[in-house]
Order: sequence, then structure tokens, then C-alpha cells
Amino acid sequence: MSEKNNDSPEHDLFVTEFPKQNFGIVDYLQGRVHFALLDQMKLMHSSGMSKIEIKETIISTVTEIVETFEPQKESKSS
Repeated sequence: MSEKNNDSPEHDLFVTEFPKQNFGIVDYLQGRVHFALLDQMKLMHSSGMSKIEIKETIISTVTEIVETFEPQKESKSS
């Protein structure tokens, strides 16, 4: 799912850091998801994907994650 790459300038264009201070854990995690989705959509748009393609891809990925989630098998650190 992730590529190891030392190309920081490219990452700086697409990765927004969510501030860690003054947020509860739920707000912090929701903020990280929000910014990650926006960053992904920005990258997908810049690579030529249409808004419909972006929506379908993201919804498909999120659906797969939710459908395969099994809480009893997850560790506390996951």
C-alpha cells in the first residue's frame, strides 16, 4: 500500500500534517482521515482522474476496508 521513497519535495506537495495538540483522540483521528482523503484526492486529480473516478475509487477502497474489518482480530496498537 505504501512506497518507500526519499523524494520529500513530492511528499510535501501532497501530505498535509494534522496538528496534534488541543485535540481529543477521536477528533485527531478523524482529522487525519479527513486530511489524508483530501491529499489523496488532490494527487488523483493532478494525475488526471475525473471527480467521478476519484469518488468511485475512494468509496471502493473505504468499503473494502470496512467490510474486511474484524475488531476481535485487531490489536490495540493497530
